[in-house]
Amino acid sequence: MIQRPVWSLVSLVAIALAAAPAGAQLTTGASRPAATTAPAATHPVTSSPQLPASTHSTSVAPKQPQTTPEEPPVAQDTVASQQPQIIVTSPPPAANTWLWHERVAWAASIVLAVLGYVGILLALRTLGAIRRSNEASLETARAALTASESMLSQTKALLEFERPWILVHADASLTAENSFMVMASNRGRRPARITQLIDQVNMVPADAELPPNPEFDATETPDQEEPTILLPGESTVIARFHRKDIAQICKTESQLQRVASWKEVIYLLGRVTYLDISPASADASPYQTDWCCRYIHGETKSALIIGGPQAYNRHL
Repeated sequence: MIQRPVWSLVSLVAIALAAAPAGAQLTTGASRPAATTAPAATHPVTSSPQLPASTHSTSVAPKQPQTTPEEPPVAQDTVASQQPQIIVTSPPPAANTWLWHERVAWAASIVLAVLGYVGILLALRTLGAIRRSNEASLETARAALTASESMLSQTKALLEFERPWILVHADASLTAENSFMVMASNRGRRPARITQLIDQVNMVPADAELPPNPEFDATETPDQEEPTILLPGESTVIARFHRKDIAQICKTESQLQRVASWKEVIYLLGRVTYLDISPASADASPYQTDWCCRYIHGETKSALIIGGPQAYNRHL
């Protein structure tokens, strides 16, 4: 009597325990749409043992076990269509924020750029000032050079003015008629010492027939043994000429007639070499004065004047 309810209770517990895994599987399949749903497991029906008729007057029919109906298989395409579509959306770009060191670097670059620009301007300004200063220095140097050249010219002019100057001129003799003297006078401001005198006579038709430069034979006139010193304003005789000297110059009577008719001209020329004897010009080079006189023959009177080309009358 007691065993049949016990067996019924055991059967109900077994059925409940068998249905629990199937429900869990159904729940899991619903939550996972990508996976295929597995058919529910079938459990065998457990029949309760028949009790002997003698134990109970009434028999209780055994309770049929409940079976889970099998689910039809689901197609793969249907499962895929039932799967939720996952749309991946990229997150919005984050804002480009400056860090503190980037801001410092940017500010430093701006400051360096400004400083570089200012430095370039200052350099250009300095170069301009240097150029103007160089131009001013160049102009100053040119002015100083011009002033020094002018001063040098003035100094040379002063020295030339202070040096002895020997000029030559022809004078008629006061004691003899048709007699002439060639005089050398010191027109400078310092005394001069005459070291050499040269004179000679040439006879040509005109001035153009003379050589371009005077030619002297210095070997015939050696240096003076006793040099003549001329103080400023003094004069001395360096050559003499008389009308009677024409006969010695003209070798023939025809030459004398040519001089008388002015077809031939007699030139008396020479050179005076002298020194400046002042202490300031001890090492100065000697000076020279070239002179040339032209003789004019008349019937009764004659004359001697300074003449000839410019190269024959010069002061060195």
